[in-house]
Amino acid sequence: MNEAPIGIFDSGFGGLSVWKECKALLPNEQFIYIADQAYCPYGPKSQEAILQRTRRISQYFLQKGAKLIVIACNTATAAAIQELRKEFPIPFVGMEPAIKPAALKSKTGHIGILATEGTFAGQHFKNTREKFAQGVELHIQVGEGLVELVESGKIEGLECQAVLEPFLLPMKAKGIDQLVLGCTHYPFLRKAISSILGEGVKLIDPAPAVARQLQRLLKEENSLSQKQEEPTDIFYTSGSLEAGKKTLKKLKEIIGTYIKLSPLAL
Repeated sequence: MNEAPIGIFDSGFGGLSVWKECKALLPNEQFIYIADQAYCPYGPKSQEAILQRTRRISQYFLQKGAKLIVIACNTATAAAIQELRKEFPIPFVGMEPAIKPAALKSKTGHIGILATEGTFAGQHFKNTREKFAQGVELHIQVGEGLVELVESGKIEGLECQAVLEPFLLPMKAKGIDQLVLGCTHYPFLRKAISSILGEGVKLIDPAPAVARQLQRLLKEENSLSQKQEEPTDIFYTSGSLEAGKKTLKKLKEIIGTYIKLSPLAL
């Protein structure tokens, strides 16, 4: 039993798609969420820059007594998780490219993967591709500008569609029947993506699997919280508080709850 909080972070609000799944599975755990919007997006940044930033965030969580840290960002996982696991005395859970379930479910043998530049450049993606993509053809696409759409709350409409179509239509023409959402921001675009790809393409969101991995790890460490009442989670942004609040209002329906956002200088 361990009542300490769990740290969870992303470059912005995309990681809330992971927090939502973790909270649903582990309602008695307290989460401290950091949206690192002052440094968003992580995708185009160097591996060293991301490592330095994630190291700073991890230090903050350690100061808050966190028992575990969830890196709710594919780019940050690819760039930093191995080093962070070496440097810090608590466990880390990161994002896993969901190539394996997509490959197992595909009937056409064509899988689309939408992710950031940093995710595709990481060794973690390359290893997963080599291990699980045998017998299928992967069609990869950098989702340039999609993080910024979500961070501004533009998750539907003509502008959103105009950005998505050049990424999705070529993959649709190749006959994909699975699309891996390789960035935690992308589930917020699910409705817009599905409207372009149609019902024949299944969207694969790795967040539920991450939540299950978190639960397994807490059980193994005998660190599950035994609180009788659901604790209040804490949400921070390193960026503009007012801009963050405006975006959260637009994302509220998908998140499913009101989030009280506070500023954090890191």
